[in-house]
Order: sequence, then C-alpha cells, then structure tokens
Amino acid sequence: MSEELHERVAARPWYHTIELAPGIETPGWFDCRGIAPTVLPDDLSGRRCLDIGTYDGFWAFQLEQRGASEVIAFDVLDDSRWDWPAGETAGQRAINSALRAGAGGFPLAKEALGSSVERVDASIYDLDPGVHGRFDVVYVGSLLLHLRDPVGALMKIRAVCDELLISADAVHGSLSLIGSGPAATLEGRGRPYWWTPNTAGYARMAEAAGFAITNGPNRFRMPPGRGHPRPPLRPGLLLNAQKRAVLVDSRLGNGHAWLHARPG
Repeated sequence: MSEELHERVAARPWYHTIELAPGIETPGWFDCRGIAPTVLPDDLSGRRCLDIGTYDGFWAFQLEQRGASEVIAFDVLDDSRWDWPAGETAGQRAINSALRAGAGGFPLAKEALGSSVERVDASIYDLDPGVHGRFDVVYVGSLLLHLRDPVGALMKIRAVCDELLISADAVHGSLSLIGSGPAATLEGRGRPYWWTPNTAGYARMAEAAGFAITNGPNRFRMPPGRGHPRPPLRPGLLLNAQKRAVLVDSRLGNGHAWLHARPG
C-alpha cells in the first residue's frame, strides 16, 4: 500500500505539503505545517468549519484534525470561473491546468487520510446561508489576492460566520514598513492576481466587511515546499522587481499576514 501511495503522490503536482502517512508527504509548492499551530486554534471540538479555496485540502484536514464536527471545503474546480483579468496569459493558464490535473490532489489526500471533509465546487461569491448553512469557524487562506472584490467576498463570509474568521493572505512588505494608513497595490494584468494590501489595508478589508479583529494582523512568510520552483540566480535578475520577488519567495517564502476576527 505504501509503495502504491508513493507512486500516486509522485504522479501529480501538489500545491500543499501534506503528510499522508508515516514517511509519505506530498511535494507541495508551500509547506504550511510549521505555521498551522500558530494560525489555527488548538481545539475546534464541536465546531462546524468551512475552508474556502481548499486546493489540495491542507487547511481543511487541519481543521478536521483539531476536532471539528464537520468540515466543508469550497473550491472552484473549473479555472475559467476564476477572477481572470482581461488579457490573461496562456502561460499562466497552463500552470493552473497542470496543478489542477485530475481535480487536484484533494481526492487522493482525502482517501489516504481517511478524511470526512466534504469538498463543494463553489466560489466564495456563492456563499449563501440558505444553501450552505452557517459555520462556527471560517478559514480563508491565500485567496483574497486572487479576487477582484475581496471586501465583497469577506461580506459573503460574514453572512455565514457565527464565531470566528481566520484569514491568512498576501500583504505588501514595503508598504507595510513605511507606517502608512491602509493602502494596496493593484496588478490585474495577465493572471488572477489583484489587490495586495499593506497590513493596515488587510485589517481594513476585514473591518469594512463587518468583522472586528481580535488578533493580528501578524506578518509571516509562507514557507516554500519541496515542489516550489527555484529559479536560478542570473545576472540582471535582481533588477526586475517581479522576478526579484519570485526569487525571494522561492527561497524565503511569500510575504503574508494572518488575523482572527469575529463577526460584528
């Protein structure tokens, strides 16, 4: 069984690093295992939880392992339904299609872990208490930067969240250092990357959606996993801001912050 699992893991790309069995872990782009104990509460016993943008399911499985009574995992399985800007690039589409091959690694991870997490093919914008019910805890990670309307998306979460929002998302490092008020950069070109706020802007997004922050924002770097591309250092690479950021992210991790908030 372990040899078969090794082969199945090796046969596909992974976004998350997940330990599926002793000695068997997925070679994810990101390895969140070290930060999960800081971001998530230790005990979620009896809580109904929602993970939005689950991908391979790491955070959903973490919620389940902390005692959640039920975990629903949202994901948009057809990337044509993502928030693409005009002028999307074929190269970015190809990357997404490769990672999504076979509907992502979620089914294999769920099977190997013996998990009861239910994955639902739905967007954060689809959230409806009349359809999906209400949740004690909602986790949304590394998703807001991919949305045209992050505040509207957080309002959708507010409509179904009874106790706690846990969010971890990209923040702009230099804008956060200069001590300004809420601010953000806008990409919206070629790929589904939109707003990257500073920490004050990240907090304001949650507050504007009707949440009261109880912890954070706390800055950290999302650790790269074994599967993360590592571009070689070439002359002139550091002169290009976007390529320089990719290089730093591949070595040190992507700049993020996390926060806890309660519905106001």
